[in-house]
Amino acid sequence: MPDHVHHGHIFHLAGNPLITEASDALVEIPDGALVVGADGTIKYCGEKSRLPAEFASAQRHEHPGGYLIPGFVDTHIHFPQTYAGDSYGGGQLLEWLNLCIFPSESQFVDPEFARTAAVEFTKRRVAAGTTAMMAFGSAFPHAQDALFEETRKAGLRLVSGRGIQTVGGDTAKPLLTSEEDAIRLTRDEIEKWHAADTGDHRTALLHVAIVPRFSLSVTTETLRNLGELYDEYRDRGVYVHTHLNENHRPGTGEIDTTKDVYQVDSYLDTYDGKFLPGSQVGGKSLLGPRTILAHSVHCQDAELARMAETGTSISHCPVSQLFLGSGTMPWKRTVASGVNISAGTDFGGGDEWLIPRVLGDAFKQHITEPGEAGVSMHPAEMLFIGTLGGARALDMENRFGNFDEGKEADFLVIEPVDGLKAMLDNAVRSDDPVLARDQTLFGLLMGIRESSIAEVYVQGRQVVL
Repeated sequence: MPDHVHHGHIFHLAGNPLITEASDALVEIPDGALVVGADGTIKYCGEKSRLPAEFASAQRHEHPGGYLIPGFVDTHIHFPQTYAGDSYGGGQLLEWLNLCIFPSESQFVDPEFARTAAVEFTKRRVAAGTTAMMAFGSAFPHAQDALFEETRKAGLRLVSGRGIQTVGGDTAKPLLTSEEDAIRLTRDEIEKWHAADTGDHRTALLHVAIVPRFSLSVTTETLRNLGELYDEYRDRGVYVHTHLNENHRPGTGEIDTTKDVYQVDSYLDTYDGKFLPGSQVGGKSLLGPRTILAHSVHCQDAELARMAETGTSISHCPVSQLFLGSGTMPWKRTVASGVNISAGTDFGGGDEWLIPRVLGDAFKQHITEPGEAGVSMHPAEMLFIGTLGGARALDMENRFGNFDEGKEADFLVIEPVDGLKAMLDNAVRSDDPVLARDQTLFGLLMGIRESSIAEVYVQGRQVVL
């Protein structure tokens, strides 16, 4: 295809900043040009008036009043909960799982139901501008096949793996497998779908993750076997995804129950190979640069330090934390640990598909943390966790996440409509150009809804369903 140049109001984070450096890395180009080469990579991002002559013949796309931003990255969402959003169970995490979610996920045993859900899931993520995601998968291989097939057809990025459960209560029984089948089915999925589109995980859009649901859904045998499996496939770019420190109702919540069942010092130990009583080593660690742990709301300092040390990332899911009463991840303490933070919708524990709604709830949660813990997140930090931080969590920051030259062109065209357009057109802005920039980005991120996401691109190709 020929070179293409898109004209619009550009926002992105240049380079490879830490989240603490996001405000310094924020780039705004009100009259910008984004050139996408024939190979789907970014050739130029800068002022329209300074567009190099070599791109004078590029096919032009004018977006008057529109914004160009990197595609959203959702690092925690549940495919088998496509129809389970806003499920009412009259309780917090563990009650909700047993009463609402396990029965909902069990419906995916029907191949036609699973196929229909995969189509719906793909439509919803495109409408939300999610170009890359880490999706917690179904227990049923045919459902995972449907998800990967629909994703490949659409040309989107996906990391997913079948949800692994070897123990559970009555409502979870349809989702359980034997210890042997847990490994066999996971291995089969890796061999079938990991980098299936290109044959090389370094260029692929499709990737597979090893996904134990959480520590209470597996055994020490499962964790030991998964550690061996991951060690076998780690160099082939396979991922790990699961939940950590989500719900802390004293005595009966997820965290205390996990520590009691395993007799360990911390929840993280169960994923770090230290899952035997007294946090003794029982197997190989599942932590690393391709491991994303969802929630991480109630972490000990030592857990955060260990995640930072190993390059493990957090998927921050504030919408879900509100929905399930799980509490607030302490922003300042988590950032200070050095761990990478990305954003996850956690649909259906969360009830939003839009990463901007996650960013909005993150802002609201952290500004209301008590006392000196409260902080007004900078809009650049919000953009970071929704784009570049997500690419980093997926260990693909070298490929996408911003508009640096040479990156693969994953981006959105935002054309504000209705209330968002009125607000952006008429809101008061500071005389200080830096603050005015931040105010515009903040208003944009807080106000984006599906109706304003006009075009979605992955590797320079427009996604059209």
